[in-house]
Amino acid sequence: MRTYDEKEKAFGKLLEVLDELRVKCPWDRKQTNQSLRPNSIEEMYELSDAIENNDFEDEKKELGDVLLHVCFYAKIAEEQGQFDIRDVCDALVKKLIYRHPHIYGNVQADTPEAVKENWEKLKEHEKGGNKTVLSGVPKALPSLIKAFRIQEKASNVGFDWKDKKDVWDKVKEEISEYEHACKESKERMEEEFGDLLFSLVNAARLYGINPDNALERTNRKFIKRFDYIESYARKNGHLVSDLSLEEMDALWEEAKKKEANEN
Repeated sequence: MRTYDEKEKAFGKLLEVLDELRVKCPWDRKQTNQSLRPNSIEEMYELSDAIENNDFEDEKKELGDVLLHVCFYAKIAEEQGQFDIRDVCDALVKKLIYRHPHIYGNVQADTPEAVKENWEKLKEHEKGGNKTVLSGVPKALPSLIKAFRIQEKASNVGFDWKDKKDVWDKVKEEISEYEHACKESKERMEEEFGDLLFSLVNAARLYGINPDNALERTNRKFIKRFDYIESYARKNGHLVSDLSLEEMDALWEEAKKKEANEN
């Protein structure tokens, strides 16, 4: 384990390099909050990929890229006389201490669930009554993650199912409504399909499953199996589109058996 002094020195060096690049590099010099924003979003997705792949070397690199963006935004704010990286760190430390009264105060919270519930209550006090419960959910979040966070926040103030098993009645109800909507307009189909997805996200949440992680796992599984089919076609001098549906189904089952044996 490195000492705090070693870590502080490394962080200081990063800030020195960023300061120098901001002055001497034409690209770095022209960057603004608005120009950096799309890249910041991309960097977070790249970090997410590294985490999903359990690739620590890549994770280290991507964390560096994310840290660079954090420092870059703070540098731009400093140039505009708003705040600097020390203010960012000080505010974060203050918030962490405030939101962990079970560590720095007298509140009792012995489980992750209790900590999370207390965290949300403290966040509500921070808002000072000027914001709504759901206003803290970023509008730009992907819809699946947004649905999950909306439901979490509603649950934290008591708006939730009393018995998680009851959610399946809601899922069945939404499936039925979607089936009926299929006989109507596309607009009604889209509306009811959204309701169905929302109910399935709710079911996942109640059973302790993150739906975004679950769907990504299925995406990767599908890609792996479809790649197996495509690889077979190429080895035999064909395009995957040359295979019949029956051939593709058989190869799909082969891929599933191969996965089972590997596990």
